[in-house]
Amino acid sequence: QVQLKESGGGPVQAGGSLKLSCSASEYGSDLMHCMGWSRQAPGKEREEVAFILTGGISKYYADSVKRRFTISEDNAKKTVYLQMNSLTPEDTAVYYCATARCRWRGFDLEVDEYEYWGQGSQVTVSS
Repeated sequence: QVQLKESGGGPVQAGGSLKLSCSASEYGSDLMHCMGWSRQAPGKEREEVAFILTGGISKYYADSVKRRFTISEDNAKKTVYLQMNSLTPEDTAVYYCATARCRWRGFDLEVDEYEYWGQGSQVTVSS
């Protein structure tokens, strides 16, 4: 059973920044093992935000966060980070760290199947 430990999140004003961290107790051995965040706002469906192939450089970003959010990884620490800049109230949600098996759709990386989830971190952006 892989355990994910999340940190970061909290309240922030619009235009501000936050950084989320997520550490895994272990990594999967699959070459398409990836890790990142999905989010869910009240009354809305879950949205994949950003994922990264662990040990690699390939990343996925939702269109809504491109050029504002940056996902990175410290492979030695089995930790991924999500730097969130230029936050807007529309970014308010619970952010869930997850591991997954990813796949290629053409040249784009996408989540194929989720594996493990973190406890979630609330991000609240006020206007």
